Amino acid sequence: MNKLWGNYPELTEELLQVKQIIKKNIRSREKYLQEAISPMIDSGGKMLRPAFVLLAGRFGKYDPKRMRQLAAAIEMLHVATLVHDDILDDSKFRRGIETVQYRYGKEYAVYIGDFLFCQCFCMLSEYEYTMESLKKISKSISSICLGEIRQYHFRYIKDINFRNYLRIISGKTAALFAISFFAGAKEGKCSDKICNLLTKVGYHMGIAFQIIDDILDYNGDMDTLGKSVQSDLKKGYYTLPLIYALEADRENRISNILEKPVLTEEDIAEVGRLVHAYGGCKKAGQMAARYTQKAFSYIERLPENGSKKIIRETASRLLERDY
Repeated sequence: MNKLWGNYPELTEELLQVKQIIKKNIRSREKYLQEAISPMIDSGGKMLRPAFVLLAGRFGKYDPKRMRQLAAAIEMLHVATLVHDDILDDSKFRRGIETVQYRYGKEYAVYIGDFLFCQCFCMLSEYEYTMESLKKISKSISSICLGEIRQYHFRYIKDINFRNYLRIISGKTAALFAISFFAGAKEGKCSDKICNLLTKVGYHMGIAFQIIDDILDYNGDMDTLGKSVQSDLKKGYYTLPLIYALEADRENRISNILEKPVLTEEDIAEVGRLVHAYGGCKKAGQMAARYTQKAFSYIERLPENGSKKIIRETASRLLERDY
C-alpha cells in the first residue's frame, strides 16, 4: 500500500480490502484478461479516490461492506480512465510498469478500458445505492469525457486561457475527487450540508492537485525535462505554467518555438527555461495556492472527527508538496 496512508493502519487495511474487491471483480474465465489488468491494480497507486470515499462515509452512518464496494467501483472507474488516457498519450509506462496499450496494443487497451467501465457499474448494481449517487457518478463520467474532448479541441491553440484550462481539469481530476467525497458522504447518509462541503473539498483539492502536477513537470532539470512535458508539448497540450508564460511573452519567443513542425529536445528544454523566465510556474503556483486555501477552508467547516484529521493531513501532503 502507498506510504501516503502509512500513519493510518485502519484505513490502510480497508484499502487493501478494497483492492481485493477490485481483483475479485476482474476475475474471468479468460485468464489473459486478468493478466492484462492485475499488474495495474497491484502497481502501488495512491488509492486517493477510494480513500476519499471511505473517509467521507465516516461522517455519517458507516456501513463497511457498502462503503468498500463503492470505493472499489470508484477506483475501477479511475483505472478505466487511466487505460484510455495511456492510449491517447501513447504512454509506455504507468506507475512504473508497462501500460496495457504498450504491451498489448491500442485496440486491446480500448476494450480493456471499456470492460473496466462496465464492471464499475456492475459493482454499483450489487448494492442499493441512492439514485442521486448513481446519477452523479454517471455525470462525472460524462465530465471526464468532456474534459478529454476539450483538451483535444484546444491542442496547439496558444491563446488558450485559464478559464479553458480550468474547464479541462475540472472535468478530469477534480470531477473524480469531488464524486469520491460526495458518494461516500451520501451513502453514509450524511446531511446535505456535509455532502456539499465534502464535494467542495474534493473539487478544490482536485484543481490544486492538478495544477501542482503541471508545475512539477517544469521543475526538473531544464536540460532534461520530464516525459510528461515532452509528451504534452509535442501533442499540443498546453498546461497552466505554459499558458501564463505565453501571456507574458511579448516577444513571442515561446510561440516561435511551438510553431515548429517538430520539437527537438533542445526546443523543449528552451521552452522550459522560458516558462520559468516569464514567471509561468510562479503564477501557476499562486493559483494552486488559492485553490489549496479554499480546500482547507471547507475542510475546517467539517465536524470534528478522525476522518477530518486524516483529510486535513492528506491535503497538506498532496497540496503542499514539491515532488
